[in-house]
Amino acid sequence: KKQVEKNSKLFSQNFTCPKCSYAISEIEPRLFSFNSPHGACSQCKGLSVINMIDPDLVLNRSFSIKEGAILAFTKIFFNDTWFSRVFQTFLKEEGIPDNVSISELGDRELTTLLHGTNKEYRVEGQNRFGKMTHIYEKFRGIIGELERRYNESTSDFVREEIAKYMRDELCDKCGGRRLNNDALSVKINGLNIFEYGELPIDQCLNKINELKNNLSKYEEEIANIILKEINSRLLFLQSVGLVYLTLNRGANTLSGGESQRIRLASQIGSGLSGVIYVLDEPSIGLHPKDVSALVDSLKNLRDLGNTIVVVEHDVDTIKQADYIVDFGPKAGVQGGEIVFQGTLQELKKSDTITSKYLFHKKVAIKPTEEFLFNQGFVTITGCSQFNLKRISVQLPIGKLSVITGVSGSGKSTLLIDTLYKAMRYYVDGYHRDKIGEFETLTGYEHFEKVYLVDQSPIGKTPRSNPVTYIGVFDEIRELFASTFDAKLRGYSKSRFSFNVRGGRCEKCQGGGSIKIEMQFLPDVYITCDVCGGTRFNHETLEVKFSDKSIYNVLKFSVGEALQFFSSFSNIVKKLEVLKEVGLSYLELGQPAPTLSGGEAQRIKLASELSRNSHGRTLYILDEPTTGLHMYDVEKLLHSLYKLVGLGNTVVVIEHNTLVIENSQYIVDLGPEGGDGGGKVIYQGPREGIKKINNSYTARYLS
Repeated sequence: KKQVEKNSKLFSQNFTCPKCSYAISEIEPRLFSFNSPHGACSQCKGLSVINMIDPDLVLNRSFSIKEGAILAFTKIFFNDTWFSRVFQTFLKEEGIPDNVSISELGDRELTTLLHGTNKEYRVEGQNRFGKMTHIYEKFRGIIGELERRYNESTSDFVREEIAKYMRDELCDKCGGRRLNNDALSVKINGLNIFEYGELPIDQCLNKINELKNNLSKYEEEIANIILKEINSRLLFLQSVGLVYLTLNRGANTLSGGESQRIRLASQIGSGLSGVIYVLDEPSIGLHPKDVSALVDSLKNLRDLGNTIVVVEHDVDTIKQADYIVDFGPKAGVQGGEIVFQGTLQELKKSDTITSKYLFHKKVAIKPTEEFLFNQGFVTITGCSQFNLKRISVQLPIGKLSVITGVSGSGKSTLLIDTLYKAMRYYVDGYHRDKIGEFETLTGYEHFEKVYLVDQSPIGKTPRSNPVTYIGVFDEIRELFASTFDAKLRGYSKSRFSFNVRGGRCEKCQGGGSIKIEMQFLPDVYITCDVCGGTRFNHETLEVKFSDKSIYNVLKFSVGEALQFFSSFSNIVKKLEVLKEVGLSYLELGQPAPTLSGGEAQRIKLASELSRNSHGRTLYILDEPTTGLHMYDVEKLLHSLYKLVGLGNTVVVIEHNTLVIENSQYIVDLGPEGGDGGGKVIYQGPREGIKKINNSYTARYLS
């Protein structure tokens, strides 16, 4: 009997452990979904992160408490409130000095300041009737107090203000894996579903193929259809050049080009025919190597019996097209005509701007000075954020440098997540955002300012526009205020502003349109029914300058405005800069929400060019050629070299071969994307990269 008990095994039909009674629910598809309460981590609800107060965002460690080191409570000593009394009593009884910098506080003092104690403090002070009284109160710590206010406040403003000091931290229960332990305990071939999702597409394909070879005949029969579907979908992603992505990658971290190619992959997989597909610049953010894979995917779609219409500026994509329609001859009011339509060979014989740049014109921008590395370097070492392999990079000061490499090789991680944030920290003495991992940074002492010219909007409301951003609208308003009609009516220049009461339409508050908030859809803007989109009231529009109202002027394109204000040098100087960066077609008053990311970026660049620069500024640009024709790329290059000529340093992330070939210094990352990247393939003067055999970038340079 004892021998029988020793060899006995107890099984359960209810997925329950007979020793500890731990049980899991029935294994079904919803268990492996972080969007389902059955599979999601109970703490982060499947989000992988928890929004928490970040001490680094709350504290400026260079200052003392009295100097405003606690950024959320900078004016705590200016107001005699019960909270300020509690705080001062807490500091006194815990022996935390308020006149030394935060960086000089000991670990115990800092921890106590941030997280408080369980003690109750006797706090004395006057009540609202002027009588002395006392209360007993706990101090929860800075973090505890901000969390309490964030959770209890019903004010959106208060919550938004506190949110500035919060950062997404990995969930400590699931470790950022989104799923609960039940789901993560189920493994196939030694890996759970999260671990499969962490593999890049190409490695995941290999694992799936390995799995097929390890299945029994019974298992193979069950899994055959599922594995076939998984395999085909992964191959679609591979065909559009996304092998470096992982399946767990968040949609909000994808570039516009990556998102578009994922949608393209899903269409290839659908196998539909007789469909018209319209793509808007699918090559954005792609290295020439990846463009080749994209073009092959488009041809596969075409061969299935579909029609593909692509809006594109990329040279390689244009050359692979079966039929080309060229618009022009220029932009804005000088465009809008079809200047050519036909095949590539027919385009070669035409005299359009596109034809000249494709077949005849060699763009060569000469630097403003001989290229000598005589001003030193900015050097950053040991960069290891994300896929970077502890690389060290040096960039010459006072030159135009380009960071190149295939998509996903680590360019943005190096330049924006690491170098830009580190430079801001060292130059400004403080930077709120988390800095990418690195070891040392030298050369920052040569700079007074670091500026990221990115593609974020220049404003969030229709009242923001190009002329307000570059500062020329003030001078235009002064011209209107100087007219006879304006003086007769007593109007100052503020009358012609749509940001203040008086001259603007109060129904739309100078926006020209009214925002309709949709609960489950994006907000909708409708034209104001009072002013008809003119932004101003009737009395303001009656004032004319050269027979044009302020509304008429805002409707001018930059090119038209240059002619209209040709006698006013201050206005012309600033508008000329917009023309130099290829924005002569933009309306002066074009609302910010209607501008593309590339247009917003070039407006920011124009704003910098219009300033009286003293040099010593580091400009960082992320793919400034997005949405630009080759004609405009040449203009942009002249603008970048103008910045360099003023004594500044410009570093650009770019795939456009025109920019790469006309740069002064190149840092090439790779060799592949994802885990296969993150290494420096080459860094040095432009001509040197052509000798590097394992550089994909070198193969596409003339």
